[in-house]
Amino acid sequence: MRTGVWYLQEIILQLRSAPAYLLLLEAVLLVWLIKVLFFTKSYKPHRTKLTQKEKEDLVEEWTPEPLVPDTPADHPGLHPRSFEGKLGKIIRINGQDCINLASLNFLDMNGNEEIEAGAIKTLKKYGVGACGPRGFYGTIDIHLELEDKLSAFLGLEEVAQYSYGFSVLSTAIPAYAKSGDVIFCDEGACFAIQQGLRASRSKVWFFKHNDADDLERMMKLQDDIDQKNPQKALTLRRFLVVEGLYMNYGDICPLPKLIELKKRYKVRMFLDESLSFGVLGANGKGVTEYFGVPITDVDWIGASLENCMATTGGFCGGRAFVMNHQRLGGLGYAFSAALPSMLASSTITSLEQMQRSPDMFVTLARNATYMQQKLESIPGMTLKGLPISPIKHLSLEGSMETRKQEVCLLEEVVQEAESRGVAIVLARYLDDMEYILPKPSIRVAVSSGFSVEELSRAADVVATACATVLARHRGVEAN
Repeated sequence: MRTGVWYLQEIILQLRSAPAYLLLLEAVLLVWLIKVLFFTKSYKPHRTKLTQKEKEDLVEEWTPEPLVPDTPADHPGLHPRSFEGKLGKIIRINGQDCINLASLNFLDMNGNEEIEAGAIKTLKKYGVGACGPRGFYGTIDIHLELEDKLSAFLGLEEVAQYSYGFSVLSTAIPAYAKSGDVIFCDEGACFAIQQGLRASRSKVWFFKHNDADDLERMMKLQDDIDQKNPQKALTLRRFLVVEGLYMNYGDICPLPKLIELKKRYKVRMFLDESLSFGVLGANGKGVTEYFGVPITDVDWIGASLENCMATTGGFCGGRAFVMNHQRLGGLGYAFSAALPSMLASSTITSLEQMQRSPDMFVTLARNATYMQQKLESIPGMTLKGLPISPIKHLSLEGSMETRKQEVCLLEEVVQEAESRGVAIVLARYLDDMEYILPKPSIRVAVSSGFSVEELSRAADVVATACATVLARHRGVEAN
């Protein structure tokens, strides 16, 4: 049996065999520990006892910080426009009828009698809302019918339907791309895409807007990085994110070249068709149909249904196993209340009308091209957007001293046009959150429901409003 003497002898033996420098270090640490524990005084803040008068003076002088920052008096949220009735091609604003060039009602579905009748019929059968997410007793048979019809229309294996258009991109991207992955993204991407990129926490390469050569340059740089660390490259996932028709520019992505780069550098492509679905292609199937590219060459397609189909929500589509992951990993799908059944019914009716009447896409392209010709000749203004695009941006030639001055001047144009019977809108951005803040512009949206005469009148009013405001501004500067 080992005694205390034996243990003491063992300790002495170990100390004798230990290096001298180690014994010295341990002795210094022991002395420092004893000093800290027993000889260092604990810090006690000096407290001054205040008189009642001093306390009252301090309370009187204290000014609390505001819960929210001060809002400028000219903030658009403080002066909302009031609409009456349906937001069709003619809308009533503050009691005045205006030609509607503000709403993204590209196919003139809003107010369609057949769609309204179908929605009312569905409302009577299912009620108003699903009252729960799709995975928690929120899936109704009409949701499944809508997904089947969308996937059959586009030629996709499966489609997952969302109840809110913005959440398609903002939550679908982080469902696949995670921290450590690499994303190549057009620097002109819309805000929903930017939010999805932030949520993914991936490394993002922003290439110049619609510049495939700059994209290839960045892909080569990433390829060089991968070759230096082949072990990490084996598990690295690479994604390419673009829009079919760009919200902030009105132009179309060079899809054939992008797919070529996608295959060469082994990346997965995410394509946002929020503006191109129901707009581009002979049947409105989007940018893939417009370029004649097989839709299966794109790994993931997403779109909002809030621009062309007079409804709300959106969808994403692709291979079946990709959509199965989306239903579990897409937070906007998994935790948002399902789309109201009457809106799902409206979407189905809109889709059926698109299939029955493909001539509406020809009319939309004709109206967009005509409006392009009318607006691009306005003196002092620059038009951005392709002729075939139903969304266009009208901005000032050159630049003013500050961005706020440009915004205020364009807002005057909007108000002047509204007073003359045409509704247009200033493109709004979250200035401090955009990756690249676009130049201030007036957004003009064209619908297939307009006649050439209505478009001509609306364009003339916009031109007159621009001339009136610019002349007024030059007069103020001269004085």
